[in-house]
Amino acid sequence: MAGSAVLPDQCHHLRSISMPSRSHPLALQVEEELHKLRTFVASSSLTGQMICNGLRGLENLYNCIKELLHLLHNQQVLSQFPHKKWVEEQLDGSLKLLDLCDTLRDKLVTMKEHIQDLQLALRRRGDTAIQSKVHAYIRTVKKAQKDMNNCLKSLKQMDNRCVSSSALSKDSDLSMMVQVLTEAKQITMSLLQIVLSNLFLARSKPKSSRWSFVSKVLHKKKVACEEHENRNEAESTDFSFSTPYECITCKDGVKVQKAQEQLEGLEFNIESFETGLECLFRQLVQNRVSLLNILSL
Repeated sequence: MAGSAVLPDQCHHLRSISMPSRSHPLALQVEEELHKLRTFVASSSLTGQMICNGLRGLENLYNCIKELLHLLHNQQVLSQFPHKKWVEEQLDGSLKLLDLCDTLRDKLVTMKEHIQDLQLALRRRGDTAIQSKVHAYIRTVKKAQKDMNNCLKSLKQMDNRCVSSSALSKDSDLSMMVQVLTEAKQITMSLLQIVLSNLFLARSKPKSSRWSFVSKVLHKKKVACEEHENRNEAESTDFSFSTPYECITCKDGVKVQKAQEQLEGLEFNIESFETGLECLFRQLVQNRVSLLNILSL
């Protein structure tokens, strides 16, 4: 899957010297959450529910990180002058992640509004405005694609910074914090890339087939028209798909009903993504506050 990402091997093993031992409850919980998230981002086939679970896993991970940042010893070490530069870089990274989450949430809201317009037009069947609504929806998706491509470029740039920041400190007391925060940021970027790639990036389609892009973010389903019946298994498991333009604009009751069901499923999953992103956003804010508090010590 285009959004999959395999994290660097050096992040797979965490060692805590600032904690009593590797068996410390927080250390074990962090490693458990990281293990689940590594498995998630490396998966080649994800459903909408799996992505929602991934967002919840990130929320849990950042909650654990917040607890790590509240440990007195970690605060004392990170507040020392040689390490403040690294903390400042973490703050810069957290701000970028917050901006990206906020951008993605805005796009989801806009997409949902247009989906609701399309649903209303489909229910009215003979609505003469349906074609204009379809075109408005297509324009919105194209704009989202452009904006999200820019976000992906920003993510790549930040990823390069993550690689360099992981070696900033040679202090063994910072070993766990450096690795945990670095890997958490990498996993967050990978998950956002998965959401962006599969929610907004449409496949190229021949112009003659008049496909309009509609993202599918739940479980794989059969599509509305015959042109999709022969898709291979690799394509059918990808939940970015195209709903035929004619299935939305035609007067065939069966096809219109299927298009309506697909749009309803998409709206449901967008709402689930909104909830997950909101929770992640709050955790990122809380971790940013914790880092700011350390700088003020």
